[in-house]
Amino acid sequence: MNRNNRPRADRSLVLVHDFLIQMGGAEKVVETMAEAYPEAPIATSATLGPNLFPVFRSRRVLNTWMQRIPGLLRHHKTLFFLYPLAFRSLRLPPAAIAWISSSSFSKWVRKPRGTKFVCYCHTPPRFFWRPDEYLENEVANPLLRRFVRLLTPLFRWSDRRQSRKIDLFLANSRNIQQRIRECYGRNSLVVYPPVDVARFRVSESSEDFYLIVSRLVAYKRIDLAVRAFTEMGKRLVIIGDGPDRARLEAMAGPSVEFLGRAPDEVVTERMAACRAYVFPGSEDFGIVPVEAQACGKPVVAYRDGGALETVVEGLAGVFFDRPDPAALAAAVGELERREWDPRRIRRNAERFSTERFLAETRSILDRVREHGPAAVLEERWEPGAPAFALAETLVPAQLSEG
Repeated sequence: MNRNNRPRADRSLVLVHDFLIQMGGAEKVVETMAEAYPEAPIATSATLGPNLFPVFRSRRVLNTWMQRIPGLLRHHKTLFFLYPLAFRSLRLPPAAIAWISSSSFSKWVRKPRGTKFVCYCHTPPRFFWRPDEYLENEVANPLLRRFVRLLTPLFRWSDRRQSRKIDLFLANSRNIQQRIRECYGRNSLVVYPPVDVARFRVSESSEDFYLIVSRLVAYKRIDLAVRAFTEMGKRLVIIGDGPDRARLEAMAGPSVEFLGRAPDEVVTERMAACRAYVFPGSEDFGIVPVEAQACGKPVVAYRDGGALETVVEGLAGVFFDRPDPAALAAAVGELERREWDPRRIRRNAERFSTERFLAETRSILDRVREHGPAAVLEERWEPGAPAFALAETLVPAQLSEG
């Protein structure tokens, strides 16, 4: 990270996140904020697990009583009904602004007098705004699924009520901006999440394999890629682990290789060596396809969700329109018939850099402090557009000019 672009340390800021248990894209966003604001406390429901980012192993982290529940590491999803109670019990330290990272229950935290709530929304909670999608893929127990369905109307009502405490919503994509509008009836600013593009270098050469780096869960639709590459006999390397791994391995042919969890160095090396990255599911944003583009690699993506904002068709990748193996295979064929310019692909990835995220976030927080959330939203917000022109410094038309 460029030190000159780091926001100053600020004692008037507190960071809030749902839970620090599984380290994924949302936690990378919180990690970036925690490193940029080293004096800000980090409030969460619980912090557990062997894979915590180093910044979360500190006395800055404030946990609730859920931290002491036996077996929480394994059952943190099935105990979802406890999170509202946990956050209601949490007392935030005095701060001018609470920056709340949320995809579930962190919005339930009590609002101290005089504190402005700025919510960075990764998505409205899937398990009660999109229960069919979430329950089929994440909750195996049929009795628990039925229980969640019964509680869904109550949780939706409560979530909408908690959203009223938020002074300013930030959406991680236009995709989520629309969902915030549908679920909460609120306008928001789009601030794309930080991608560490500086970690990657453009690779002018590639080996004859395709790559997926992902948590192996059903909703990410890795099965489409496994079936497609098995039928084509083309080599596919999959890095990652998760509850869907056994099912995926059972359907995979000899051309599909599972590496399991891998350190960053292995991911970076495989990213630089692959022919292209495969993104078969619909994600709220999708950081890894941007990382692949930072290596100059094109992306084969399903035409939905965040990929529509990160992959410029014909310049940084190709899309397939139906969620089936045949459509994915046809897109792979189209990709192989085209010539790709790694440096133009890299330029597309640079639109989503960590420096851009921090510059936008610093500007928003400063303006909230000085003028108030309503003034910031009214002055800067345009429906469907990123928060600041800074995020648009490389629009697709400019990218195609070389």
